[in-house]
Amino acid sequence: MSKIKHSLKRVLLDSIQRCKKLTTFKKIHAQLITSGVVSNDFVVNRVVEFFAKGPNFVDYACDFLSEYDWKVSSFPFNALVSGYAIGDRPKTAFLVYRRIVKDGFLPDMFTFPAVLKSCAKFVGIGEGRQVHGVIIKMGFVCNIYVENSLVHFYSVCKRFGDASRVFDEMLVRDVVSWTGVISGYVRAGLFDEAVGLFLRMDVEPNAATFVSVLVACGRKGYLSVGKGIHGLSFKSAFGVGLEVSNALMDMYVKCGCLPGAKQVFDELAEKDIVSWTSIISGLVQCNCPKEALELFQDMQSSGIEPDGIILTSVLSACARLGALDYGRWVHEHIDRKAIKWDIQIGTAMVDMYAKCGCIEMSMQIFNGMPHKNVLTWNALLNGLAMHGHAYKVLELFEEMVRVGMRPNEVTFLAILTACCHCGLVNEGRQYFNWMKGQQYNLPPRLEHYGCMVDLLCRARLLDEALELTKAMPMSPDVRIMGALLSACKENGNTELPQEILDRFVELDSHDSGVYVLLSNIHAINQRWDDVTRIRRLMKEKGIKKPPGSTVIELDGKAHEFIVGDTRHPQDKRIRLLLKILSDQIFLEEHREHSFFIQSHFCEVSRETEAAIMV
Repeated sequence: MSKIKHSLKRVLLDSIQRCKKLTTFKKIHAQLITSGVVSNDFVVNRVVEFFAKGPNFVDYACDFLSEYDWKVSSFPFNALVSGYAIGDRPKTAFLVYRRIVKDGFLPDMFTFPAVLKSCAKFVGIGEGRQVHGVIIKMGFVCNIYVENSLVHFYSVCKRFGDASRVFDEMLVRDVVSWTGVISGYVRAGLFDEAVGLFLRMDVEPNAATFVSVLVACGRKGYLSVGKGIHGLSFKSAFGVGLEVSNALMDMYVKCGCLPGAKQVFDELAEKDIVSWTSIISGLVQCNCPKEALELFQDMQSSGIEPDGIILTSVLSACARLGALDYGRWVHEHIDRKAIKWDIQIGTAMVDMYAKCGCIEMSMQIFNGMPHKNVLTWNALLNGLAMHGHAYKVLELFEEMVRVGMRPNEVTFLAILTACCHCGLVNEGRQYFNWMKGQQYNLPPRLEHYGCMVDLLCRARLLDEALELTKAMPMSPDVRIMGALLSACKENGNTELPQEILDRFVELDSHDSGVYVLLSNIHAINQRWDDVTRIRRLMKEKGIKKPPGSTVIELDGKAHEFIVGDTRHPQDKRIRLLLKILSDQIFLEEHREHSFFIQSHFCEVSRETEAAIMV
């Protein structure tokens, strides 16, 4: 008889596992009752798993459990609440909790964490406070497992006063307690509080603690604290795992310490998509787009498939390099792999095509985007401004305002740049006044003043530019001073540069360009004492003029050329080809010269071509 009952139980368990509909389960339920195995622990647990999968089985599930003696085991009740809390129906978990408590079930230390997790998921502040009250009444406030759940609940719901109160009242705190509050502060953007709490920790942090506080250090630029955490992670019992390493790379990048990020990346035994994303996006942020594309190629060789996030960074690198072919490949890859187009990818694509000069393609993608944010509009406006389409920029700005998109500081920077490139002085003044006026009330930043000074200097309105510089609420930077110096040189002004020099020296700048420009102005006016003084000042500050450089793209690969550098593998062939081109230019400019000269250059060109072929 027992063998038959055991076989029947196995059949019923398999039937429950395969069951998909409530009507079918009701038939199985009837067999469970008639067979007498309805109270078997294995059967009950399997039934609970079935209920947790169904969205409309709450009442039936509670009725089923009401026949089960919770005093024997609370596991089925807690399992049902946890099943709903873990899934995508957290409110259902709270409803189940309230129903089974009403039926007489007394929650225990395993019930409250599951209920609080569900309340945190749907941000049920009122429901969570009710549970907190029950916890106090039932005397579970001294249970560290329950208290940690309360800290997590209040932190997720951004009730940091309550979370801190629960944390401060805990008699015993473990690493979960500290990490719960620290991660809550980080999620709320309270980075200083997170770092301060970490420095007060009296228990050994775990990987989650390190990750949270490294995020805070990165957002605040606390490089020294981040380095200390890096060293501390080496001494920890669990070592520096992949998750912590990824957080370290992000911290170093955010703090502008690219060598530190590279070192962490190079030391990784294994790398995931997050590792590659951190270092590639970091290279782009630190203005190393060429290295970013090279590393992206290494990532593809390693067999890791890029996702939308990393492709957005790659598109930004292409935009900075003007690598149109590479950007087109990314575009085709996104379409070929059916990667979802979101606002971030669309904006990066608009930016890449616009900065590479493909304005029509940029406009086409922009117009095809169903959703746009201010970053999307700014990407298009910046690209148009770069290529001198000033009137199109002003036209699109009007459309942007008409559709209800509020411009920001970057929008006005694009407009002022467009006006500067095309000499639209009146329009530039108008938009600059709109920006800082009551209509938008956006305080101009240094970059906006720089555009206006440059615009006025290009229009030979040197006095107005100087007055605007004096009226600035911040000190002018080297670019503004350079614009004034260039205007002085064009106007032949011999008095103004000394006044500018006095203010420029106060900046303690190490930009060689302005020093050289000022020296040249004094040399033109034969003020040799001033020339000597400026050169002496450059020597004292250790300022040297950096060599010129350029980057071009060929067959999807970026090539950088620096003046005086012969390290390129094709350097000799490039120089020979340039020799041919310069010879041909010379011949075109000197057609009236004798046949002998032309024959001579043709002979030299043939020898050069032969050398290239070799």
